[in-house]
Amino acid sequence: MTETAPRDPRLTAARRGLIIAPMLGPAMVAGVAYLDPGNVAANMTAGALFGYLLVWVVVTGNVMAWLIQYLSAKLGIATGLSLPEALGQRFRRRPARLGYWLQAEAVAMATDVAEVIGGAVALYLLFDLPLLVGGVITGVVSMALLVVQSRGGAKPFERIVIGLIAIIVIGFCAGLVIGPPDPAAAAAGLLPRFDGTESVLLAASILGATVMPHAIYAHSALTRDRFGQVAAGAERTTVLRATRIDVTIALAIAGSVNVVILLLAAANLEGVEGTDTLEGAHAALGSALGPAVALLFAIALLASGLASTSVGAFAGAEIMKGLLRVRIPLLVRRVITIIPALALLAFGVDPTLALVISQVVLSFGIPFALIPLVRLTADRALMGESVNRMLTTALAIVCAGLLIALNVTLLVLLAVGS
Repeated sequence: MTETAPRDPRLTAARRGLIIAPMLGPAMVAGVAYLDPGNVAANMTAGALFGYLLVWVVVTGNVMAWLIQYLSAKLGIATGLSLPEALGQRFRRRPARLGYWLQAEAVAMATDVAEVIGGAVALYLLFDLPLLVGGVITGVVSMALLVVQSRGGAKPFERIVIGLIAIIVIGFCAGLVIGPPDPAAAAAGLLPRFDGTESVLLAASILGATVMPHAIYAHSALTRDRFGQVAAGAERTTVLRATRIDVTIALAIAGSVNVVILLLAAANLEGVEGTDTLEGAHAALGSALGPAVALLFAIALLASGLASTSVGAFAGAEIMKGLLRVRIPLLVRRVITIIPALALLAFGVDPTLALVISQVVLSFGIPFALIPLVRLTADRALMGESVNRMLTTALAIVCAGLLIALNVTLLVLLAVGS
């Protein structure tokens, strides 16, 4: 756990408290997970089927995500360890590490399903490519992005991801200018409530897409790689202050776009036949708001899939390395983990349904990432002066409790419904 000296002299100056801007970036990379195609599918479906009903779920999930991502980043800064590495040290018996890895790996694969299928759907909408071909292209491009990350370092990768985020923001927000929502109805959507089992399923899907387990695993690794273990004192205080700013910017962007997607669907697609699929939503947006809006939507969906799939692959490799202490070349792992998504496309599974269900799988993985994160960051022996305050730990426990309660409710409702 030795401190890693930053190569960028501006970063050295920043860590001495002179400037903040060079330390920004890791949260933007982790935050792209909150803008993946699973988010788009879940929020579009929620708006199309239930109007403004679930606005409160998106907002609540984003507030919880801020705290969770900051704790993850803080763990990497204070310890020089990623969350999987810290857990790998705590689980002394290999069966325990293996069991935990299996569920984390399932979450990583569910993430890949959402991102690869989303990219495939976008390529189909843009170029009428078969979904399987689009999935392969998405996988190949994501591999190229991973080469940039592994060979070029953190900064070039961050710049590419931030550029893709700009495309995502423009593409998904353009439609709201032409087809704005009803302000009163949108405000009413902030009142917590459900409307049957399907709305609970979608709420779990939205939370799974908002508070993403692989983003929790990845953020600690991103700050570890960027800063190393930062010495306690003024230097760590400066880095943590910059990290709070970084997380705030990243989550403000991601949260706003997610709300916009739901509002766009609620204002323009509610009750329209076939808009519970991405293809149907794209066609309906073109009919209601014009071909330019539909084109921007498809481009944003493609950028979403390309950016998020590379971050998901990075997280999956970190999970394996930290828990199993096995390092597989990133590109080899990428080829392996893309297979389930390509199989679903090959067998003709409805893409939007696969996206939504993948987000529900992610929501069930949240407690396995969140509870250990809270426990570790509340451990003074591990965190030193950066240990959580009692209020922080209490709020994190509340977040975990709410997410677990929602998942239990979902299981009960599905059991009763069946």
